[in-house]
Amino acid sequence: MHEQLWFTALLNKFFAGPTTALLHALRIQPVDPQNPIADFVAMQILVALIMLLFFALVRSRLSPEKPGAVQHMAEMVHEFIAGQSDDIIGHHSELYVPFVLTLFLFILISNLIGLIPGFSSPTQFPYVPLGCAIATWVYYHFHGIRHQGPVKYAKHFGGPVLWLAPLMFPIEILSHSARLMSLTIRLYANMFAGEMVTLAFFSLIPIGVPLVFLGLHMMVAVIQALIFALLTMIYLAGAVSEEH
Repeated sequence: MHEQLWFTALLNKFFAGPTTALLHALRIQPVDPQNPIADFVAMQILVALIMLLFFALVRSRLSPEKPGAVQHMAEMVHEFIAGQSDDIIGHHSELYVPFVLTLFLFILISNLIGLIPGFSSPTQFPYVPLGCAIATWVYYHFHGIRHQGPVKYAKHFGGPVLWLAPLMFPIEILSHSARLMSLTIRLYANMFAGEMVTLAFFSLIPIGVPLVFLGLHMMVAVIQALIFALLTMIYLAGAVSEEH
């Protein structure tokens, strides 16, 4: 049986009963009713708690006269995402910054937390990248419909000319559906592979060489979070752009 992470065991110790009862109410049968919370769920909860703590810390130390290191770091990340959003989405891009920034931080912390002994990256499990992909997919379609209206938004699936619509519409539907798969597989595959390579080298050569792969894994973690955020902006730009 897979050994639980310590944080997962802690959550199961205090919340196994209510969680099992909730799953039964939803007609879901847990594999282990005594330990219904899996590692990837526990790590997501931990990442969410870290984010809440970070936001609370930034909020409590906001100072226009003497900004501290935490405020500088938060402003730097926010300005970067806001700047990229403005370049890619354009007009009214500030409306989408909170979602993209939250998604970026969640994926970034989820990717990096696995580098700490005793934790694992929830993004190395396919369910978590899939959840992020579904949230992104629903979000940009929602804002496309909200911004343009359902009829006008549906029209851009038919292509630039009416006679091409019967051909273009199914292609566009498949293309947008494939985004779920591409977002999921890209993040999951990179994080899973990076985790396995790092663990393999640490088990074979515990000193020196694994640090190189640890640095590469950290770089991949940051790049994948950034790619996911940038693709989200690109999809939003396509959904709310008036040209469509």
